[in-house]
Amino acid sequence: MVRAVGNNSVVLNGYSAVFYCAVISIGMQWIAWIPASFGKTERFYDLTGGLTYLTVVGFSLWAGSQSEPPSARELIVSLLVVIWSLRLSSFLYLRIHRTGKDGRFDQLKTSPIRFLVPWTLQGLWIFLTMIVVIVINSQADSGTPLGIWDGIGLTIWILGFGIEAIADKQKTVFNTEPNNQGKWIDSGLWSYSRHPNYLGEILLWTGIAFFGISCFTGLERVAWVSPLFIYLLLTKVSGIPILDKRALEKWEDDPGYQKYRENTPALIPRLSKKS
Repeated sequence: MVRAVGNNSVVLNGYSAVFYCAVISIGMQWIAWIPASFGKTERFYDLTGGLTYLTVVGFSLWAGSQSEPPSARELIVSLLVVIWSLRLSSFLYLRIHRTGKDGRFDQLKTSPIRFLVPWTLQGLWIFLTMIVVIVINSQADSGTPLGIWDGIGLTIWILGFGIEAIADKQKTVFNTEPNNQGKWIDSGLWSYSRHPNYLGEILLWTGIAFFGISCFTGLERVAWVSPLFIYLLLTKVSGIPILDKRALEKWEDDPGYQKYRENTPALIPRLSKKS
């Protein structure tokens, strides 16, 4: 049974569409973990994440359409996630296919239980990053017309997507050069920020959060935890702390790296570069 009820949310068989999206986000990772743990491989980890994003987008759009046809805002934010997901998941899959493995999983994949942790965390990551889109898509009404906040959000998303895509491309080209083996990248966007790809990631999800400003009410505003969650995770928990630790282990005694680290911000570029 599918029906639209109060609180501006679609309910399916007694459960919120948002709840179903959380189950899909984590459930797909657990299903993929089974063959991955038997094969002790992480090759399809990122591809599974990308497929989950697409599935949640499709399901949330379908759920919302049970009350009202998808609005322009729903279609736009859904398309933005699809574009981002297809690019990033294919990029990460090709990278791991090229290198053969992801060092983050070396110790984890030796134990099925430990290996379950990153798969579960990926499901939580997908749900929390997508929560703004999920809430927008599963609203029971058509929402407010597009306005200035949506335009600002789209602009921020384009900026963030462009930064992330360019940074990934620059690093890939850098790493394919034989003369650069064992070196750190300090050219292009990487000369302004040590982690420009993460800056782009934070910006694009912040842009998507702007689409909820004119249509969220009440508890729906909790969905704005999405860009904050991404920022804290990438700057305080995983992301930057882990990569900076690895970089220091490799090049701590290299004066050139120490100068690069001193002159280049971890995330947000300075208005003027240090010489």
